[in-house]
Amino acid sequence: MVKVLITGGTGLLGKALVETNRKAAISSIYLGAYDMANDRKSAYYKTDICDKDAMDEVFSKAEPQVVIHTAGIANVDYCEKNYKEAYESNVIGTGIIVDLARKTGAKIVFISTNAVFDGRSAPYSENSVTSPINSYGKMKLEAEEMVRDSGLKNLIIRPILMYGWNHEQERVNAVTWLIEKLKKGEKVNMVNDVYENPLFNISCAEIIWSLIDSGKEGIYHLAGRDMVNRYEFARMIADVFDLDKKLISQVSSGFFPGLAPRPRNTSYDTSKIEKDLGLKPAGLKEGLEIMKGMRR
Repeated sequence: MVKVLITGGTGLLGKALVETNRKAAISSIYLGAYDMANDRKSAYYKTDICDKDAMDEVFSKAEPQVVIHTAGIANVDYCEKNYKEAYESNVIGTGIIVDLARKTGAKIVFISTNAVFDGRSAPYSENSVTSPINSYGKMKLEAEEMVRDSGLKNLIIRPILMYGWNHEQERVNAVTWLIEKLKKGEKVNMVNDVYENPLFNISCAEIIWSLIDSGKEGIYHLAGRDMVNRYEFARMIADVFDLDKKLISQVSSGFFPGLAPRPRNTSYDTSKIEKDLGLKPAGLKEGLEIMKGMRR
């Protein structure tokens, strides 16, 4: 039994990690305002990762051997407009986690992002040069460097555009947001010049557990098989969930001048994960179909 501490345990990835865990004894920090402590394998703590004293207490109780750090402010536009708060969450908070993990000798699995790339040289491998173009990407890259320089065993995971059923009290993602809009009959504008390989959160979690179980270290890119732009992604969501595609219009990124800059194409080369674990990325339609068949 491995004791694993998951920060952000009710976020999209944290939720999937708890749901797919089969072996580890989990202690999870979460920021939601509801109780999930009925899971016998898990002990849930509600706290702020930037509160060092509170986090110290959590580490003392959990005594983790592995820390999966998923917590942080991930809304790109919010990070741009609320830099200080976002920096404290994404960088200062990560520093606190690193310091506490160093005391216990825990391995750190840090969840980063495709936003560390500028979108001009896709597909990106783990050896590609990083060059973020927005505040969120710059913060995550700084946090990555902090983890790499910690002297601890570490895994840096860079998922790309995750989707799946989020907790009802947590923020929506690309799929759940669109489902809500289309069910209400609302028209939506989706950009046709931003490309990614959308990744099902359950698939992401299962791969992370496999990386931990196999003792891997270093950087890994996790992505789905299919590269699509946001407009194509939206149309596929509508198809799978039997929603009205006529409500979806395609526009260029210039249609949203108030948003933080987005890299145009951060699609991934996933050959490293395929070679190291023998796994092939799931297709987008496959992931959406599985999601459709699951309960929220």
